[in-house]
Amino acid sequence: MIETNQITYPGDGPITNEFCITICTVNGSGSATANHILYRTFFHMGIPTSGKNIFPSNIKGLPTFFVIRVSEKGYTGRQPHDDIVVAMNQVSFEKDMKYLPSGGVVFYGDHLVMPEEARTDLIYYPMPIKALMKEIEVPRKLVSFMENMLFVGIVGQVLGVPEEALESTVLSHFTGKPAVAESNFKTIKAGYEWAAANIVKKDRFTTKKLAPMTDYILTDGNNAGGIGSLFGGLQYCSWYPITPATSLVEAMIDSVDQLRIDPVTGKKTCVILQVEDELAAMGAAIGAGWGGLRSMTATSGPGISLMTENIGLAYFTETPVVIWDVQRVGPSTGLPTRTAQGDLSMLYYLGHGDTSHIILIPGTVTECFEFGWRSLDIAEHFQTPIFVLTDLDLGMNQWVTKKFEYPNAPIDRGRIIWEDELENIDGWGRYKDIEGDGIPYRTVMGNKSPKASYFTRGTGHNEFGGYSEDPDNWSRLLYRIEKKLKGAISHLPSPIITRSKEEDVEIGIIGMGSTDDAIRETQERLAEMGIHTDYMRVRSLPSSPTVREFIASHARNYVLELNRDGQLCEILSLEVSEYSQKLISLSEIGGMPMTAEWAIESIINQERKEGKRGN
Repeated sequence: MIETNQITYPGDGPITNEFCITICTVNGSGSATANHILYRTFFHMGIPTSGKNIFPSNIKGLPTFFVIRVSEKGYTGRQPHDDIVVAMNQVSFEKDMKYLPSGGVVFYGDHLVMPEEARTDLIYYPMPIKALMKEIEVPRKLVSFMENMLFVGIVGQVLGVPEEALESTVLSHFTGKPAVAESNFKTIKAGYEWAAANIVKKDRFTTKKLAPMTDYILTDGNNAGGIGSLFGGLQYCSWYPITPATSLVEAMIDSVDQLRIDPVTGKKTCVILQVEDELAAMGAAIGAGWGGLRSMTATSGPGISLMTENIGLAYFTETPVVIWDVQRVGPSTGLPTRTAQGDLSMLYYLGHGDTSHIILIPGTVTECFEFGWRSLDIAEHFQTPIFVLTDLDLGMNQWVTKKFEYPNAPIDRGRIIWEDELENIDGWGRYKDIEGDGIPYRTVMGNKSPKASYFTRGTGHNEFGGYSEDPDNWSRLLYRIEKKLKGAISHLPSPIITRSKEEDVEIGIIGMGSTDDAIRETQERLAEMGIHTDYMRVRSLPSSPTVREFIASHARNYVLELNRDGQLCEILSLEVSEYSQKLISLSEIGGMPMTAEWAIESIINQERKEGKRGN
């Protein structure tokens, strides 16, 4: 836990559009809708914001938290302390207040008992939740849900949120349900009016409406990845539910009837099949890919463990398939509802024998959409399994992101050949390198040519698919597969580099995935301290020459990631071995998203060890 007594608020005037709220409730109490209405209201006011749901892995009863960061500066990564706490859970009440610095604010339901030694340096606003609910006519079964709507109104009023902004958000949230919208806003309004009449504002936090963010939307990475896959011509998905990947497939299920219906026949052009376990999910997805369908599955680390043998089969038989890995904390069952970046090494080295895999690593929700369709193209072009590696934070939490752009390239089916083309190829073999780039031509189900058939096997085989244990043949086969995968590097998403305003800086920062917001904030705040850095976000592995050039051009490269062992740093040390001494691993594993505070402190401490900074 951060030492909040070391945090002070600058100046003595209003703090506008720069604060962090944590709403502390009980899992299963129905607070999700209220949380999102408050969060979405800030977005509708044009304020950059983020919302992170920190919830336990049980179904009901334990403390759960929804963290809203509001930042006109655009800093939307997690911060380690709160500025405002909305306390609705007696169990966590006392601990919740420890995350507040002096001057922090506590809104609390007055049904909670104040701790005996409550802090005197905080500002308290009791909320008469139970008393107000007696004045509002709602069905008994909805009382606990509506109690949450009261705090939306009370908190919104004290923070200066316009009443009409809350109403607009409620109407948007309950589109097509006017009676439900009216009932919810009536409760919010009751809280709003009570606060206006009874609360004397003592804190400094306030909001101000900005220009609307018309080019942006609020959504999560799983939703984006699922829809992007449908836009990419996905035809088959087999899956087995697992947190935090389940909602990715559920997003496709929700959208498939709208996006993937044949206008002539009225039939679906994409099948989504829930099977009995992860082994079946991977096996079925490989079978669909082998048969000629654009195919995928989605899982998390434990599921990958079960899928490993089948993925090796797809690699060796050169069957295209996409596997989404939405990471959680491992090993074993681990922490199913916490985030991490601990599966990278597993995917990179996955399988026995000489294997290597292509990994795409989106760092924004927009990239989740893009990599959804792009991964299918890459899988079919290079006839190999493709991993898309995200995590719980990016996948399940809501983010402000640019509106999705329709795929800017036609679907790439790769080297699928049909009857006429097959007649023009002399001596075609399924695994024959005709073009010299390691990528063979393939036939799929439906090809009626007698020349199209071949035997698919996971054992040794020659260019025509025939069984072979010949050492020279085996060597040629593995080196050809390696050749095509090396050729894929130029087709993968390039790293994104944010340069310092200063020239010839010594320090590089390297990251990946959902840590992007925290690292961008880190770079800007370090610059304000006179420490200038360049930042590179890796978006795919194997790495490109650009990654090598970035590492070579800096005296020290800090690799920031969310795992124990510094897995990205280890991989880059192998891929760019001649500059491995320039790579310094800074890693954190606790299940929470990265914070700029941790990154800044870690870099400065390491700089002191290197003798580059004074005390």
